[in-house]
Amino acid sequence: MQTDTPTGIFLTIEGIEGVGKTTAMKFIQKYLTHIHQDFVLTREPGGTGVAEQIRQILLTPNTIETITPEAELLLMFASRAQHIQHFILPHLREGKVVVSDRFVDASYAYQGGGRQIDINRIATLEKWIMDNLRPHATILLDAPAALGMARAKNRGSQDRIEQEKIDFFERVRAAYLVRAENDKQRFYVLDATQPLNVVHAQIKTVLDKLFGMTR
Repeated sequence: MQTDTPTGIFLTIEGIEGVGKTTAMKFIQKYLTHIHQDFVLTREPGGTGVAEQIRQILLTPNTIETITPEAELLLMFASRAQHIQHFILPHLREGKVVVSDRFVDASYAYQGGGRQIDINRIATLEKWIMDNLRPHATILLDAPAALGMARAKNRGSQDRIEQEKIDFFERVRAAYLVRAENDKQRFYVLDATQPLNVVHAQIKTVLDKLFGMTR
């Protein structure tokens, strides 16, 4: 898999639907532009041509054939394999900051927590597909599932996963928080129920620490 050591910084943004990841990504983009940091933005599932095609399969509601939890998990990692090899690693090797809207923690949260797939199976795929690639830092935007889904519904039509019931997202949130608790050095858990300016201030504090800036 990896033949050299990437020199860039890999930052991921995680959280259930409706916590403000898209807005957070825009704030991070402005921050990195302001400090003249070379960066790229991406997302999962997706990030490359093939990975985006897989995204369409994963997120488009299908009334003809149900996607099994196992197929969903494997498709997520198939997309991730393309993403890593054709986007993330090349940019990290160029010394860029790669900011991704979701990454492997989402598989533990959605397929592990939400779909209740054995996390040992996810870990096996993680080791195979990712080798030693890990985010340098992960911002987890946290909010109760009911609040997040209420916000998400206001955005309009929902994709296949967004159509799940509230208990699914409660399990997803709980799994995210377990991940964060078990990896405190990497995770920054931010209260996404706060006003937008407060959330942005929290994100700025994380970015200042990550990039060695003074407030």
